[in-house]
Amino acid sequence: MAVYSMTGYATAQWVGPTSLSNPEATGENRPALGIEIRSVNSRFLDLSFKLADDLRATEPTLREKLAARLKRGKVEIRAWIEGKQDALGRTPGMGELQRLAGVQDAIRTWLPQAAPLSVAEVIQLTARQGGAPGQWHDALLDLAEGAIEQLLLAREREGERLCAMLLDRLGALRQLAKDAAPLIPQLVAQQRQRFLDRWNEAMGAAPGQSVTAEAAQDRALSEATAFAIRIDVAEELTRLDSHLTEIERLLNKGGDIGKRLDFLIQELHREANTLGSKSSSLDLTRISVDMKVLIEQMREQVQNIE
Repeated sequence: MAVYSMTGYATAQWVGPTSLSNPEATGENRPALGIEIRSVNSRFLDLSFKLADDLRATEPTLREKLAARLKRGKVEIRAWIEGKQDALGRTPGMGELQRLAGVQDAIRTWLPQAAPLSVAEVIQLTARQGGAPGQWHDALLDLAEGAIEQLLLAREREGERLCAMLLDRLGALRQLAKDAAPLIPQLVAQQRQRFLDRWNEAMGAAPGQSVTAEAAQDRALSEATAFAIRIDVAEELTRLDSHLTEIERLLNKGGDIGKRLDFLIQELHREANTLGSKSSSLDLTRISVDMKVLIEQMREQVQNIE
């Protein structure tokens, strides 16, 4: 399965037949239906709709379609109907004017006091005649299907880039862990020799006391052992390697992995912090800092994975 980002964008447009609006409308006067979908990262699936009045009845069906295809993300859906017309508005067709005149005559037959329609009201009424709701409903759903496919492709492409970046950072972290592993025995050996030297110096400076070489060595070894236990990071490196392996497995598996990756990144950060707190050398401190920089870069990108 692919790895999907929560960031994506898609848009689509459909030009309706003349029968949806004005039977006499052609070319520039034909109505256009448009949809735009924007998606960014979010902990949950958050859908918001901005639909034209004639399209609001389609919102429940659109919500079901999006919920079936998307798992997480803050998604904004806009849909609109517009006629390609100049700033003065399109000229109403003869059929539209006849229908309005008939409606007005029928109303004034029963309500003689009703005021006649003004030119502005005629233009407004004819501009809002966008076809039967069912026709717009079906057209919008068809258009939404294509836009959702575009959105998924965009999120998949972004997910591939995120996956490649994360795998690159995983390789860098493995190398840092590999560099850290041999430092511990070296530090223990150096500290053991330091204990021996300091113990011998102390015994030589204390008159009237005699300590055998074996006793001094035993004491130094005991101190070195305690030191080794205190700075041992083998357990942290083992857990870190386990987390890296699990992250790599999830990236290769794909699917709905964002929350699991977020948890593992937190665990990586915990191990890197412990590694730094146990550090007794500049080299190990540097490795810990470099690890935390890489992990922070991964954390920022994992926030965008579905």
